[in-house]
Amino acid sequence: MDKLEQLKTTRADLDDLSAEFSSNEESEEGSKDIKTDVLTINFGPQHPSAHGVFRGVFEVDGEIIVGIEPHIGYLHRCFEKIAEHRTYTQFIPFTDRMDYLSSMLNNWGYVISVEKLADVAVPERAEYLRVIVGELNRIASHLVFLSTAAIEAGALTPYFYYFDERERILWLFEQLCGARFTYNYMRVGGVRVDTPDGWLDDVLAFTERLEKTMVDYDKLLLGNYIFKKRMKGVAPFSAEQALDWGLTGPSLRASGVNYDVRKADPYSVYPRIDFDAVVLYNGDNLDRVIARSQEIIQSINIIKQAVAQIPDGRVYSPGMPRYVTPPPGEAYAHIESSRGDLGFYIISDGSPKPYRVKIQGPSFGNLQVLPAIATGSFFSDAVLIFGTLDAVFGEVDR
Repeated sequence: MDKLEQLKTTRADLDDLSAEFSSNEESEEGSKDIKTDVLTINFGPQHPSAHGVFRGVFEVDGEIIVGIEPHIGYLHRCFEKIAEHRTYTQFIPFTDRMDYLSSMLNNWGYVISVEKLADVAVPERAEYLRVIVGELNRIASHLVFLSTAAIEAGALTPYFYYFDERERILWLFEQLCGARFTYNYMRVGGVRVDTPDGWLDDVLAFTERLEKTMVDYDKLLLGNYIFKKRMKGVAPFSAEQALDWGLTGPSLRASGVNYDVRKADPYSVYPRIDFDAVVLYNGDNLDRVIARSQEIIQSINIIKQAVAQIPDGRVYSPGMPRYVTPPPGEAYAHIESSRGDLGFYIISDGSPKPYRVKIQGPSFGNLQVLPAIATGSFFSDAVLIFGTLDAVFGEVDR
């Protein structure tokens, strides 16, 4: 067969294939309908983009997500029950292991609940130190978020810059309490130790550096054309939807809801500090990323003011007994964690151990939004959407 005949045969095969597709019924809009089967795809629990041991069963029609069934519990460690078998102070290190990217903030949320239950006053210097280390930990957590957002969109370079800045925070924490990841720094009635000589100067030097470098990092990541195309307009969530589903933290504020525990229910010395809650209004993937970047700048502002205002004095309430024994009763206190509203509800029976402990974690609440926010999106965007909710499974499976 010569080349002309081969071309004619190929052309005829293509015409037959085209006619086969054309024979499908047209939809009401006049477009041609290609029928597909719904495919079940398993994601996790061992997956580099699962942000922990999370398993999601995705139902996909073509490239479109039509349903998600989340499965959790692979990391369950019974922290609330463990708390009932430890003294109030002994449980503090366990809170480090919940949201392990925000250990300082976990410590803080727990101890202020115990202090409220036991009516313990905290020295002013300790309150300022809590604010400083809490905001440093918020920055470190958001730097990890921005790193993973970049990697999941296919950009590796920002990761190295963000983690270099995070390393400087871990170095500061190591100088303060001897640990880089799980700190056990907070105590009922204050903090464990005062700052080493020159530590606050190092903190200010770091904030001055980061304030400048964040401008370049924003250009590198948020100004990248490909990153914006992957994120902008993907999985938008309205303020009404966010409130209905119990979204919290930066993801909630990215949907236009101005709720930040530091402003709505002020605690510690936050009322003395001037800062803004970062609120955006598109509620899409891009706004959820931008919110974390802007919160880093607000945290820098908070740290500078706290360092300027911090007084001399004690860092631990005098006369605190070895075993904290609150009177019978109950108390609830909450803080603004890196991921949102973190609260501890404690019941005391008058013994050195809590009778009941219930933890309200932001990652657990935010995770339930995934089926609602991702359904209707492309399957290729699923990891990006999941990542912008910023769940940490040590806290989900507490």
